[in-house]
Amino acid sequence: MKLFASLTSPYARKIRVILAEKALPFELVVDSPWEANTRVPTVNPLGKVPALVTDAGDIFFDSPVIAGYLETLDAAPRLLPADALAAVRVRQNEALADGITDAAVAALLESRRPDGERSEREIARQLEKVERALVELERRAASRDWLDGDRMQLGDVAAGCALGYLDLRFPKLDWRGRHPALAALAARLFARPSFTATVPPAG
Repeated sequence: MKLFASLTSPYARKIRVILAEKALPFELVVDSPWEANTRVPTVNPLGKVPALVTDAGDIFFDSPVIAGYLETLDAAPRLLPADALAAVRVRQNEALADGITDAAVAALLESRRPDGERSEREIARQLEKVERALVELERRAASRDWLDGDRMQLGDVAAGCALGYLDLRFPKLDWRGRHPALAALAARLFARPSFTATVPPAG
């Protein structure tokens, strides 16, 4: 398998963590869709990472789809429950965590617009989404080790990648001070080799 990914993409990090947890071999193709010579549009017409090319030549994008595909390979550990409704609940956690990332990315891109084009109101609106979602994740993480069930699942992986992205792009946000259950969850996740091996470079 080949994974097209940017080293700072939290969506790509989610897939890299899953691949590491499942010990699935793959070739990492580091490619940023923002570069002029990017090859990403050849594997994803939306021009986004991650994109996975299987050994059979199938191409999957974006991260929730790739995560779903990797579950079909029957490689341990399973990150989705076998029960269909339970799996939907875990994917809801994934969607909530990915929504934090979506809003954080939107806020970052808006903050990088030139003076006169940048909207502080839009940045604030996106960061309000982040905070509302953090409050909900905190509620789900309270008084338990994992967001759902007694082991790490896909929603936890997505949450860890979202929180790591906040550390990278919004280090002054102090989400740990306001959300102690999430801080404890992040500490458990960030200690795993799959997370320590995929820490994004600064910048």
